Amino acid sequence: MNLQRQVLFWIGAFIVFVLCVWLLSAILLPFVAGIVLAYFLNPLADALEKRGVNRAVAAFLVIAAFILIFVILAIIFFPLLVTQLFAFVQQVPSYIGQLQERILTPENQEWLRRLLGSEPLDIRKSLGNFVGQGAAFAGTFLQGLLSGGAVLISLFALIAVTPIVTFYLLNDWHRLVNKVDSWVPRRHRDAVRGIAREIDTTLAGFLRGQALVTLTLGTYYATALTLIGLNFGLLIGFMVGILSFIPYIGSTMGLLIAGGIAFAQFWPEWQWVAVVLAIFFSGQFFENYILQPKLVGGRVGLHPVWLIFALFAFGYLLGFVGLLLAVPLAAATGVLTRFALRQYLASPLYTGRASRKRERDD
Repeated sequence: MNLQRQVLFWIGAFIVFVLCVWLLSAILLPFVAGIVLAYFLNPLADALEKRGVNRAVAAFLVIAAFILIFVILAIIFFPLLVTQLFAFVQQVPSYIGQLQERILTPENQEWLRRLLGSEPLDIRKSLGNFVGQGAAFAGTFLQGLLSGGAVLISLFALIAVTPIVTFYLLNDWHRLVNKVDSWVPRRHRDAVRGIAREIDTTLAGFLRGQALVTLTLGTYYATALTLIGLNFGLLIGFMVGILSFIPYIGSTMGLLIAGGIAFAQFWPEWQWVAVVLAIFFSGQFFENYILQPKLVGGRVGLHPVWLIFALFAFGYLLGFVGLLLAVPLAAATGVLTRFALRQYLASPLYTGRASRKRERDD
């Protein structure tokens, strides 16, 4: 009965938490962003505090440095990215038309007809429908991300409130952790602390490591694609860097978009198309065999399929707030699931030892 009450209590607490997040999702963005930033920047504040700097001063210096770097990068790159984004949107129909013309040449029509069993006009129609469906899906997904309140108000709140929230959380980080730790029932304190340490290890290994992977890949792709003269190379590299946070999605989408643009821009000079493909294949090799093992490690316990599902599910339900919460909640769920599985494998329900003992006693 005691176990049943505990299970019911935690299930009820989880339901209340999810309901509160769903109801308040329109105003949670600056607070969730502040929590995420505080978690990222806490090691830097700890390092300054260990060197004798007052905790409040250390928190202020860390946040000021972060804001300064962010503003400088935004001033340098934001106008270029916006300009390329608008130009890219205008050029998409032209690129699609060029790709269709170069794929459906008279030389290719016969073997395409045999391969696909369709006439060239049907193939054009299928390609058009595919592109339309992809645009509709992207629009629906973006609408879901932007549906959590007025965008301008959320953006203003993000800029104005997030640094304040981050400062107070950084300043009081250890006091907050100790206070929460004091609320844990003494009987289960060791188990809860072990779970909390495992969640922290998972989050730290993934979030901080993946942030460095994202920055490195974004810089590599943007620089390489711009140097070879690919149209919108800076924009594609930047987007691939951000999307590389989602396993395999960023590099795959970047390869398809950059490959299509290279084919439309450079053909029949196929060597430049090969260079674009080589950039992405080398970047994928660099990510999988150097960056991921060194910066993220293989013990974070976040399976790519589970992470992709969490990002899409929470992003669809809660918008951008859901994207910020997806990784922490996915990590916590994974740790709790593994803990529950270990408890089950060690319990009489799985081993059957208690049943066999009762049978011998009878």
